[in-house]
Amino acid sequence: MLRVEGIAAFVAAVEGGSISEAARRLRLSKSVVSERLAELERSLGGQLLRRTTRKLTLTEDGAVFLDRARRIVREINEAAADMAERRGTLTGPLRIAAPVTFGRMHLGPALYPFLMQHPGVELTLDMDDRRVDASAGGYDAIVRHGAMADSRLVAWTLAPSRRLLTASPDYLARHGTPATLSDLEGHRGIFYTNRGIADWRFQTPDGAVAIRGKLGLGINNGDMMRDAVIAGLGIALLPTFIAGPAIRDGSLVEVDIGYKPEAEFIYMAHPEGRNPSAKLRAIADHLRRAFGSPPYWEPDAGASGDRN
Repeated sequence: MLRVEGIAAFVAAVEGGSISEAARRLRLSKSVVSERLAELERSLGGQLLRRTTRKLTLTEDGAVFLDRARRIVREINEAAADMAERRGTLTGPLRIAAPVTFGRMHLGPALYPFLMQHPGVELTLDMDDRRVDASAGGYDAIVRHGAMADSRLVAWTLAPSRRLLTASPDYLARHGTPATLSDLEGHRGIFYTNRGIADWRFQTPDGAVAIRGKLGLGINNGDMMRDAVIAGLGIALLPTFIAGPAIRDGSLVEVDIGYKPEAEFIYMAHPEGRNPSAKLRAIADHLRRAFGSPPYWEPDAGASGDRN
């Protein structure tokens, strides 16, 4: 007879990539997870995973069983959450992936009051600047900044976002302040490598224009991008949720060349075809209120934005 515990251990092992990670996610010992996997394979009469010292890989039987196993685990979790929500309680596990800098500066401080108000919600927040696959990674949702790139996701806007061309006063004093698009071509740039492009893009009446500056630094972390610009290494397009405080205190200034980058958004996205739980909707609603519109991190919004 199949046991739900074994199916949950199998899904956690596949999504975590190892027995150790499955044990961490399930809050069990490695030996218990291994025992549950072995019992599941005996019940099914076939091997689901190949185990080596380095990694786990799916067998052909395991690949066939995986989709249904995920659906079983998800539906059981959702059924338990639905019963609790019918009693007016938000409860159960929730996994969300989010970018590091935004998570540290804004998402975490906004979530802590929500979790205090709803102690039954078991939130796991994975911080990673890389683009993650919400479905394959086992996430209920992802929080991201920018434009939607995955049509398999359903997005909810949490707040408008915009990027500013920024530099330090020291850099501009040494290299001059660019006033036009063509002026930018001679300047050193600090570029966010996770976007995959080392240029600045602006919207003009004739359409989008890309300007390629000299590479001063390519990096995949927003905090370090901001710090590099403050240090005078070059010019960068920074979202206001990162640059806002530095602009307010004068360590960064906005460089106005007459054109703006394309508008972007802070959004939460969940896999298409999956019915989002009440607790996920409640978190999204809470974040919208906490961030505000316009969001409190805008340079001209002051420090009094509502974060509760």
